[in-house]
Amino acid sequence: MSEEAAVSIAAIEQAPGEARQHEKYDRLIAAARAQPALKVAVAHPCDEAALGAVLDAASLGIIEPVLVGPQAKVAAAAASLGVDIGAFRLVEAEHSHAAAETAVALVRAGEAEALMKGSLHTDELMAAVVRRDGGLRTARRLSHCFVMDVPGHATPLIVTDAAVNIMPSLEEKRDIVQNAIDLAHALGVETVRVAILSAMETVNPKVPSTLDAAALCKMADRDQITGALLDGPLALDNAIDLGAARIKRIRSAVAGQANVLVVPDLAAGNMLAKSLTFLAGADAAGIVLGARVPIILTSRADARLTRLASCAVASLVAAATRARRSLPEV
Repeated sequence: MSEEAAVSIAAIEQAPGEARQHEKYDRLIAAARAQPALKVAVAHPCDEAALGAVLDAASLGIIEPVLVGPQAKVAAAAASLGVDIGAFRLVEAEHSHAAAETAVALVRAGEAEALMKGSLHTDELMAAVVRRDGGLRTARRLSHCFVMDVPGHATPLIVTDAAVNIMPSLEEKRDIVQNAIDLAHALGVETVRVAILSAMETVNPKVPSTLDAAALCKMADRDQITGALLDGPLALDNAIDLGAARIKRIRSAVAGQANVLVVPDLAAGNMLAKSLTFLAGADAAGIVLGARVPIILTSRADARLTRLASCAVASLVAAATRARRSLPEV
């Protein structure tokens, strides 16, 4: 990372009341800055937190935003921040539902390569995304990934799915796993190691998540899931700690060194991600995959660097997509 880039990121990180964040996100942001600015349709950026996240990412050249929402409310948020948004395109939409639909329409028209949540409910945005007529569906199931920067852990951890799929079926879990693998490759992970989590590391017919884990591993053996090493069921300890894996005598290329954690259901994923955040001091950049474009989900509770990291992750996903499309057909 150049000295200039480090200084500009540090200026954003060192907001009053915010502790210095972790270097893993710095690397993601630096990688995103090396890409062309990502054209992002931002749905309803009508409060200081939402608009501030957009402006931070734009100031570093990570994104080129199109602001979609009521002009008066967006302008009021900008005035509260003391910033001039005259350089950015602003598309009028009278309320949050209209902003979500208009932002999706901009993506469908090729005027944006990503979608970003502003100050509206996630359900409002996703309802526009998943509409069968005019949405952004693909054949792949949509799923959410947290890219977590955990203090003391050498590499980012991808946790999925903790926000979209409530109790996914085996078929849906296949897509959830593949989405996470594709994300890991986009982030530059050379060897993707996926742990299918449960409460134990043995297959138990009384615990359905262990059966799903075993089936997913066999699907990987049959190339129904590609691009990674899979193992499961694994308990959390023996998925991420080599010592725990050795104690349990688990012989695996994944156990103890997983970089993707696939949870059984949304409740488990939500508790895992929030435990890491509030008990271990981790940060959780969020993105939804499986749609036509990456979808950036940020929260007002996110640290500023975490919001930047979410934009950076989307930029790297879009760059990987462009690279695949440019490959010659064989």
